[in-house]
Amino acid sequence: MSMLTHLLSTTRIEIFLAAALILAITPGPGIMYVMARTLSGGVSDGMASSVGTAVGGMIHVAVAAVGLSALLAASAKAFLFVKYVGAIYLLFLGARAILGARGVSGIPPIRPHGSRQALLEGILTEALNVKTALFFLAFIPQFVDHALPVAPQFAILGVFCVCLNTAVDFLVVLLASRLSGYFRNSPKPARYMAYGSGSVLIGLGAYVALSDSRR
Repeated sequence: MSMLTHLLSTTRIEIFLAAALILAITPGPGIMYVMARTLSGGVSDGMASSVGTAVGGMIHVAVAAVGLSALLAASAKAFLFVKYVGAIYLLFLGARAILGARGVSGIPPIRPHGSRQALLEGILTEALNVKTALFFLAFIPQFVDHALPVAPQFAILGVFCVCLNTAVDFLVVLLASRLSGYFRNSPKPARYMAYGSGSVLIGLGAYVALSDSRR
């Protein structure tokens, strides 16, 4: 049985798919960045930045897959330490987003520089984002089977998350291009994003802390 078939046949895959979908559609910093790019440079810049963040996300998946495999091989206690630190980090991000929501004034402005630079900035923005690396290490390990090679499982689940996030980013680009006036002039979208992402992060942090990932 292939690794992909095994993952799809596990009882927790439904939870993973549901959580990944909720996380993908929950507005957060990534969506705000893509939206800001669209508002400043149009659909072409927005699409280019979405592809860039996808490439940066794939870099995180590859690095995290190798690192997690080494961590599990070295010590189960070390993995548990990372798990609980990751859970606390997710709870912290969620609480900070909710507490700071009222102070959000709108989508941050970004100067237009063309699609090529939007692509490169998207790659660098995501690849150098430590929060993304910590997020993958906190979330995906809860759904891998530790009795089997970890790196391939992590890579499959990570690629799925990145592809799902990118598909949502594309939809955000199209939406932002049609409602550009509203997003530029009203603080409500950014505040709703903060409340929504904060709530989901707190729920995810609680799940990570309470779940049994030993399997």
